[in-house]
Amino acid sequence: MSSGPARRRSLLTNAIDSLATPQALSEPAVGAAMLEEEQAGARREPSTPAFLERRGVAFDEIARTVKRLTIKLRPDECSVWPGNAREYANLTYERCASLINSIKEENGNREPVVVRRTPDAEKPYELIVGTRRHFSVSWLRENNHAEIDLVARIETLDDEGAFRLADIENRERQDVTDLERARNYLHAVDAYYNGVRSHMAARLAIGKQNLHNLLQLAELPPEVVRAFADPSDLKVRHGMKLSPLLKQPDLQEAILIAARELAQEQASRRASGQEPIEGPQVYQRLVTASPKRTERPSSRAKARVNSPDGEEIGLIVSDTKAKGMTININPKRSMNVEEILAALRPVIEAAKFAKR
Repeated sequence: MSSGPARRRSLLTNAIDSLATPQALSEPAVGAAMLEEEQAGARREPSTPAFLERRGVAFDEIARTVKRLTIKLRPDECSVWPGNAREYANLTYERCASLINSIKEENGNREPVVVRRTPDAEKPYELIVGTRRHFSVSWLRENNHAEIDLVARIETLDDEGAFRLADIENRERQDVTDLERARNYLHAVDAYYNGVRSHMAARLAIGKQNLHNLLQLAELPPEVVRAFADPSDLKVRHGMKLSPLLKQPDLQEAILIAARELAQEQASRRASGQEPIEGPQVYQRLVTASPKRTERPSSRAKARVNSPDGEEIGLIVSDTKAKGMTININPKRSMNVEEILAALRPVIEAAKFAKR
């Protein structure tokens, strides 16, 4: 029963002992060099760089051979940390089927999840890394495999450290969508970095432009996101193109109209069992949306000037505060000047009162 710990102690002892013994290095190039020196009769003390190199190799060996302690938990002993990128509510059997089958065959998750203790919370542990593994073990326990526990590693982490640890793992996971990661970053920049994006980029060791591109994706309007049948269809490159277009008021309205139309089409296709509109097509329709320009009338309707008996004798061609009023008069031949002035009086009075 003690063979495992004894073996680890032996490996650790050998690795540490190698710090003082140059022969511990068995790399072909190093061995050949040492043999050549001995044959030539050379005798020299190990240099400092060689010692540091041996020490680095030794500690690399320690890291590879000494495993971290793990514990077994029931999934319901863990709350899920909300700072993780993956949206737990979106996990389904279909999305995790291969992992569920793997865990069932191995009677547990081979790679431990990461948790931290939460002494003052309702549940004793909080899940930091391993959302899909947590879901998969939960599903198996609810479906005739109650004997399977969740293998976990306990870490002591603050929220910023937990975020960085989760982010490192999520970068390696292809099933974490660009949108999930982008929204996670948008939350983190204010929650952990006081809104200072350059500080966040430095802590995560990513380029400032890469961070900017992800945040642009997270800031896309909900209408645009709903236009895509599956959030995984929405990529960082889409946000890079759509974001500057949405900053132009006329294009913004056109894109949002197109997005709403697409969302309705996607819903109709789902209801009728048809294939959804694919991501590239959705993106193309959005970026090529054009403002719907309404035709302006060549001139607005002109007010008429009528004689006392109601017959039209002229038109008000223009009526502006800057240039005054222009009236085109074409009176009947039988009308005298007094009758024409009488017809114009109410028009002039109306314009005068309107300008007050």
